[in-house]
Amino acid sequence: TNEEVTDMINKKYIEFMPSMEGAEELLDQVESVSKDIDLLKSCIENEYAKLKQQLEKNTAVIDLLQHLQEFDTAIEEYHRALQEKNYVVAAKQHGKARASVDALKAWKDTELPLVHALSSEITIQRENLTYHLGEEWQKLAVWKLPSTKTVLTSVKSFLKTALHLNRGGSKGDESVPHALLPSILQALSIQGELHKKIKLFGKNTFWLLFKYMLKPLIIYPSLVVEVSSQPEQGAVLSLQCTETKAEHPDPSQVYTKVLTVFHQKYLNLYVSIDEKKVSEILGDLIWEEMSECIIRECLVHSIPANSSQLAEYSEVIKQTEDFESSLKEMGYLIGDSTDLLKYARNINCHFASKKCQDVIVAARKLMTSEMHNTVKITPEYKLSIPKLPSSSGGEKERKESSKKRAHYDQQSLENEKQLSPNTLCLPVCRISESVQQLMELAIQTLSEVVGSSPQCAVQLFYTVRNIFHLFYDVVPTYHKDNFLKLPHLAAIQHNNCMFIAHHLLTLGFQFKPHLPLKDGVAYFVDLVPGFRRLGARCFVAQMNVQKAEMLERLSTARNFSNLDDEDNYSVASKAIRQVIHQLRRLGKVWQDVLPVNIYCKAIGTLLNTAISELINKIMMLEDISNVDGERLRTLCQTIIEEGPLVFNPLPDENKNKKYQEEVPVYVKKWMTLKEISMVLNANLQEIVDRWAEGKGPLAVEFSCNEMKSLIRALFKNTERRAAALAKIVK
Repeated sequence: TNEEVTDMINKKYIEFMPSMEGAEELLDQVESVSKDIDLLKSCIENEYAKLKQQLEKNTAVIDLLQHLQEFDTAIEEYHRALQEKNYVVAAKQHGKARASVDALKAWKDTELPLVHALSSEITIQRENLTYHLGEEWQKLAVWKLPSTKTVLTSVKSFLKTALHLNRGGSKGDESVPHALLPSILQALSIQGELHKKIKLFGKNTFWLLFKYMLKPLIIYPSLVVEVSSQPEQGAVLSLQCTETKAEHPDPSQVYTKVLTVFHQKYLNLYVSIDEKKVSEILGDLIWEEMSECIIRECLVHSIPANSSQLAEYSEVIKQTEDFESSLKEMGYLIGDSTDLLKYARNINCHFASKKCQDVIVAARKLMTSEMHNTVKITPEYKLSIPKLPSSSGGEKERKESSKKRAHYDQQSLENEKQLSPNTLCLPVCRISESVQQLMELAIQTLSEVVGSSPQCAVQLFYTVRNIFHLFYDVVPTYHKDNFLKLPHLAAIQHNNCMFIAHHLLTLGFQFKPHLPLKDGVAYFVDLVPGFRRLGARCFVAQMNVQKAEMLERLSTARNFSNLDDEDNYSVASKAIRQVIHQLRRLGKVWQDVLPVNIYCKAIGTLLNTAISELINKIMMLEDISNVDGERLRTLCQTIIEEGPLVFNPLPDENKNKKYQEEVPVYVKKWMTLKEISMVLNANLQEIVDRWAEGKGPLAVEFSCNEMKSLIRALFKNTERRAAALAKIVK
């Protein structure tokens, strides 16, 4: 010890003092004492280190035993609480046991078999607790669903749906939820399983809730939810059917039915661990899909059909706001406006989009409908345009216009000529009833721009333009075969296009004050040439079909040669009569359909084609006998006599005589046919006289070479023929 060392030093010093004279001996003794001191100090330090190490080991063992004791206590409490269904205590005790195991794992000797055994035990007990909580969780909601074989396509298929919510209540206060539910929720939260279970619940129970209850309530107006309370047990939600004539659900009814379901206190609870509502978690899972369903199945159908009803839609917006507010109060929604409310508030845009979509669908339906049903158009016909409110500055414009009219009325012009009342009016014709309805649809759609927002007005305007673009593309393609097969439809399509083109000239200008378009916009005038070409192209295609049929019939006449043969004459005569019959049939088909001038031009063009073919064949003959000439003249006379009778543009026969007398106006080769018919029955002198030195009617219709060729074919080579040929000059 230190005292012993001090005594030794003192003794040495006493012994040392009498012998001062021995310095060397003293030094040796001092060194010896110093070495003894160092040796003693080293021994003390080694002993201290051993004692310290032993203390640390003892402390660690004590900690180990303490953790084991805590684990044992926690596990015992855990089993007791689990048996008593006190899940919150069980979860907390399991957490303590897990913390003890984690502390043991942190010890330096982590390879102890005991630690591994405890880790396995804590894992097993965690799964055991999770299993019990899951079992209790499943008992909270019990479904009664339709058979899996049932096709969910009608109201009746959902009437067997029921949901039993086991929330219960005490006898003293039925509004207080059973303590088991928050116990389960808090235990799950402690276990870190709450969010996982809620999500799993969302995929299962809430998926069932949406599919079998919420979605049917949203889709079917006749379905309602009935809630029957059962004290101490819970509530039963079932679907019932009521009578209604509504095709689509009303937003207020949908909101009421949905809130009835969500008002149940089954999930409207706080979790005591983090004070977060379970409804918030579930709201995140179900809100997006449910709001999309409400928009798709309800709000879309609640959009007004016309702009006059837009002001009334503010009530729907208010109902939507109240609906979201209720859900926020229950904790299902957090934050400001959602997509549902944004959709309701953006009604102007949705109205325009829906209106445009409905208009295009209606227009396409008209375009693909039958075209046979027609209406008669007269010069007095006018599109029915609703009375529009005067725009700003309109009064000033009217005053200026009145001043101008008064100024012009005061002027008197000599030989003043008035325009016909029918100037710039459509001629009498027939158009498809569907096209008339199409124009009325366009007018009605343009009328919606009055009072609409600028964006909506522009969208409606371009939708009307799209109607006509669609007509231009759809109708010629959809009815293509019928236009070629049926001359009646081809004529109607021609009239349809001209009718549309006529009204496109002025369509839109009546609505100019209400359209926020820049100056210089053509409105619809730029579409006019295209529609005129479309109608002309369709009718010309039909004319070409008729010409081809006519020429095909005339091709069977064996070039009108050797008509002295009875067989050849019979074939030629039949071909001519078939052509006349074809023209008569077309005349009946186009009668009272085409405008008179178009009718006469069309029939005249086809008749002219037949006459030209006959004349060309006759002019190609090199030898025409007397019999041939007589029979050729008979064929020409058949056309001359019966050709005018095919001009019947009007149902009244008396009124058609005028157009039958004007055949030369519409048939270019009519006089040529008459002249060649005369030549076929004339002698040389009559031909020369009718030529009249190149100034007669024959010279008008034939060239010198053509006339000489015809004379050579009709007459034999004689001096008289030569003399006659010499006189055929111009």
